[in-house]
Amino acid sequence: MAGAMGGAVTLSRGVLGTPASASDGHGHGSADTVIPKTPPLAKYVDPLPTPLTAVPDPSVYPGADYYEITMRQGSWRFHRDLGPATVWGYWATNPHDPRKAIGMGYLGPTISVNKNHPTVVKYRNKLPTTHLFQFVIDGIRNGNPQLTPIPPPPYKPHMPFPRNVNVWNVVHQHGGFTAPQSDGMPLHSFSPDGIHAEAYTTLDPKRVKPNEAICAYTNHEESSMLWYHDHGMGMTSVNVYAGLAGLYLVRDPADERFGLPQGEFEVPLILQDRTFNADGSLAYTMTLQQGEDTPVVNGKAYPYLAVERRRYRLRILNASNERFWRLNFTVPTDVLPQPTLPFWLIGTDGGFRAPLQMLNFLIGPAERYDLIVDFSKVPMGTDVTLTNYNAPVHFPGGDGPEISGIMRFKVTEPLSGGGDKTTPPKELGLPAVEPIRPKPHTRRREWVLYQHKLFGTMTFNAVPFMEPSEDFIKAGSTEIWEYINPNHDAHPMHVHLVNFQVLNRQPIDATAYQEQYEKWIDGGRKPEDRPVLANYLTGPPIPPDPDEAQSNKDTVKSYPETVTRIIIREFDPPTDTIASIPGSGTEFPAEYVHHCHILEHEDDDLMRPWTIVRD
Repeated sequence: MAGAMGGAVTLSRGVLGTPASASDGHGHGSADTVIPKTPPLAKYVDPLPTPLTAVPDPSVYPGADYYEITMRQGSWRFHRDLGPATVWGYWATNPHDPRKAIGMGYLGPTISVNKNHPTVVKYRNKLPTTHLFQFVIDGIRNGNPQLTPIPPPPYKPHMPFPRNVNVWNVVHQHGGFTAPQSDGMPLHSFSPDGIHAEAYTTLDPKRVKPNEAICAYTNHEESSMLWYHDHGMGMTSVNVYAGLAGLYLVRDPADERFGLPQGEFEVPLILQDRTFNADGSLAYTMTLQQGEDTPVVNGKAYPYLAVERRRYRLRILNASNERFWRLNFTVPTDVLPQPTLPFWLIGTDGGFRAPLQMLNFLIGPAERYDLIVDFSKVPMGTDVTLTNYNAPVHFPGGDGPEISGIMRFKVTEPLSGGGDKTTPPKELGLPAVEPIRPKPHTRRREWVLYQHKLFGTMTFNAVPFMEPSEDFIKAGSTEIWEYINPNHDAHPMHVHLVNFQVLNRQPIDATAYQEQYEKWIDGGRKPEDRPVLANYLTGPPIPPDPDEAQSNKDTVKSYPETVTRIIIREFDPPTDTIASIPGSGTEFPAEYVHHCHILEHEDDDLMRPWTIVRD
């Protein structure tokens, strides 16, 4: 069963002892605080929206597709029974009619590109200068200890944004093989009124205004579903919650030979959780609790999709701030011998993998799953429900609002196009993922998820984000990264630039490790006294979950009281000039970041830079 490790870890507090550390600094309001709750909503009454696809302009940079994407405030209705909400979204300029921008208001249009054909994007910030969730910004600025990053000794707090900035943004192409100056890292942020973070950068500066930035993307990735989202320093969580996310599809014309569902039968599903006030407006409650109370798919709460009795390709992105989802497709008990409809996993973050038949899977924030679901296996008129179960937020033992039914597939449409001519999943000839095999001398690098005090700031290796990079990686080298997680929450770890494979996981004596790590910090952090991980292992290595094995990933679940090991084949950023733009290739040293993709943790300092060097 997929997510076997996640299921086992649900019991880990009893198996491995008392957790050494509690959860993040968010989601812990006082007992008498009234937490907003979404009013009752009728389920499965709104059709599923599909984000429009942006239209490129090939004339601006010869040899590349060019887009202009503007961040704007707008209006969006999340459910027929809710009033319109003020939201943020991305809008693409339409080169054929500049008066008709492409977007929904919430989220952003899909950018669809061909592999190895580069893309250049100008991002423009026309958001208000007061935040949609200004109370969060004010709380950080005023030093609220549950919101403001407070590093462990001897480090001092560093305000993540200037006093005169309430809104700033930058766009990260998540999963992209991208030069650092186009990667959209937090310190590249820029505000609507043209205030820049300390490392703000843009390509082709003569073409931009102070509230703009140009990025160039190689599109050298394998055929896969990436995404783009806000990465603003100190406010990523509330910026994405307001709506700043969209899909980025890398396609390969050679994929036509596989016979996969396409067109209307290839359906993107952007999965989020949100809470709404009685008037339909967005309520951000994660300063008071863990997670939100209502599922939203492509911007609609509890939507439905009418489908034919045929195979569909569902491309799922978990774009939630904090919530893990354990998903299956449930059917009425009299339809199939079992209450769930089997499906096939054909791809993950980094593209295709060998097809794997499954009944359920656990997806963490920022992960993507590429599925084939065959609705011909159920009778006409059947309702198939995408269901979430056994996945508390924070996972695996949180107490946030529970969500069960997410959306419904109504098998009501007549078969079109002369029937289903796609290839059955078990016959798909998808390219196998070559395993990365460690060698005895492969460099290992430890990343300890450290929390100095209960409900306090979390950091990597007890070092705040704003401290200079201490990790220098030789270009072209292979490394094993070990995420050591002594607390009781799972964390989705995202590494910029690279794909990797999950090597294994191993349980640790979390309490003993945390105690020794505290002593090491209190004793002055002498390298020779740092706790040796091997002394705290309590069991043999555990293989990757079946859905992770033989897969290329850019985000991995770091389970509690466990060391999670990933292996990165090659740190080799793109150095070639893109679309003849000077300075668009990587120059060394090249700095990137990795971080927890629970966005509230990322904002609260669970993020560190690392640097690729030539020698």
